[in-house]
Amino acid sequence: MLALRLPKHIEKRLERLATRTGRTKSYYAKQAIVEFLEAEEDYLLALARLERQRPGIPLEELERRLGLAD
Repeated sequence: MLALRLPKHIEKRLERLATRTGRTKSYYAKQAIVEFLEAEEDYLLALARLERQRPGIPLEELERRLGLAD
């Protein structure tokens, strides 16, 4: 079980989408989390592969070179 607070404007958008489509807010929240997890896992896998291809370069340096650093 997961409970989270959303900003009011996000909650309203989610409510409108759920109403319009006949799906639940939980359905869309679950879909968003699943898609995020898949994207993050793919990202980390790609970084690990790059790190193996370029041993000795720290992950932070790879991210900087790829323009992924904050």
